[in-house]
Amino acid sequence: MINYILLTGMWGGLVAVIGAAYPEEKVKSPLHSTKNWLLAIGALILTGYACLNYFFASGSVFFVLLELLVVVSAVMMMADFRDTVDTIVLAIAGAGFVVWSLFLYEGYQTIYFIVGLTGIALGYAFKMGTTKRSLALTVGSGLIAYFSYLGKAPVFLWLNVFFCLFSAYYLVKGLRKA
Repeated sequence: MINYILLTGMWGGLVAVIGAAYPEEKVKSPLHSTKNWLLAIGALILTGYACLNYFFASGSVFFVLLELLVVVSAVMMMADFRDTVDTIVLAIAGAGFVVWSLFLYEGYQTIYFIVGLTGIALGYAFKMGTTKRSLALTVGSGLIAYFSYLGKAPVFLWLNVFFCLFSAYYLVKGLRKA
């Protein structure tokens, strides 16, 4: 039998990875960026996955809220908030989730996931084509890949490894231009 919940997560991850691989475009508004739309749609599908997992597979509401953090960052990305506003809002939310996770879980592995997802959220929200955007996406997806490795989740390990590699490619490309 096909596990539709897992399939939803895989599709969301694939769309996000395609967004990571897609080159930055020179556009006047973030709303006109194919890369941004791929990242935002990937975030929405992954949030749907987290909700399905919560309601039908005993998943954690914690992960639903973390995915909603990425959706909020996608809205901030499309609305083109200043990077200082993005940083303050998302860093406070990420720090709150770290504190909350310390009460929910006995181990510290979840912190890799939270910090990684906060990094991805910041990368989504930062201005297009900037080094800090590529750096946040690279570090964030790298931490989630590590978390997935520790949690023995091969599908999400490889999705985040590829997301990290594509983001790192654009990071190096951007650093060479500077």
